[in-house]
Amino acid sequence: MRSVRTFRKQVPGGRAGPADYPAWEAAGLRWLAEASGAGGAAVVEVLDVGPTHLELRHLDPAPPTAAHARALGRGLAVTHAAGAPAFGSGPPGWVGDGWLGPTSEPHPLALGSWSSWGAFLAEARIAPLLWAGRDRGVLDGGHVRALEELATTAASGVLDTDDPPARLHGDLWSGNVVWTATGAVLIDPAAHGGHREADLAMLALFGCPHLGEVLAGYEEVAPLREGWRDRVGLHQVHPLLLHAVLFGGSYADRAVAAARSVRGAGGAG
Repeated sequence: MRSVRTFRKQVPGGRAGPADYPAWEAAGLRWLAEASGAGGAAVVEVLDVGPTHLELRHLDPAPPTAAHARALGRGLAVTHAAGAPAFGSGPPGWVGDGWLGPTSEPHPLALGSWSSWGAFLAEARIAPLLWAGRDRGVLDGGHVRALEELATTAASGVLDTDDPPARLHGDLWSGNVVWTATGAVLIDPAAHGGHREADLAMLALFGCPHLGEVLAGYEEVAPLREGWRDRVGLHQVHPLLLHAVLFGGSYADRAVAAARSVRGAGGAG
């Protein structure tokens, strides 16, 4: 009988990192995988999880193709449509906050239940990182004012769309998409209920092979609401702000530039 090739991912625990990080990642992978059987995006299979490790099915990388990119877009649309109980909800059965960022320094990811996406963005995504960035000295007074202005605007509801909570990967930069001979496979999620445009904006932020094909495939299944291109910067504020907190550099300025791009972007579509 042919043995299954595996990949063992060591995850720091205890003092080196949160003790529940492996379980958090496994819960997200399994939640996303629930949609795969109905046409959702492929997700790496969890074989085992322990206090400091994840055992995953091995993936053989291959060059990305336009056809596989379009299929990824269609799959993401189905995964998003599988939904979540609320904006900010975590995988089923998960209690408490999650984690986002490198395993060497993961940042708490606030989870809960928000009735509107704008309030969720303001309270659970912008505010915690704004405080962390200010405490670490990576955000100056101008950064803080611009981000507080965006949080106030988001909390007012004027940036909300009619989209229901989507089942998001939550950390969908290109490095968390593994291209194989049979198509794209998602890894390393921070899965939660959020706005479906967020995953797509994350793919655009750090570059994704054949992004145009991904978007075309997505719209074949679930057309995006009018004005979505104007909201890309809005959905990139959170990952840019996280990078500012973790890595410093120019990310704070980029987060503020993205926040300021929101003015006049429009809301419900």
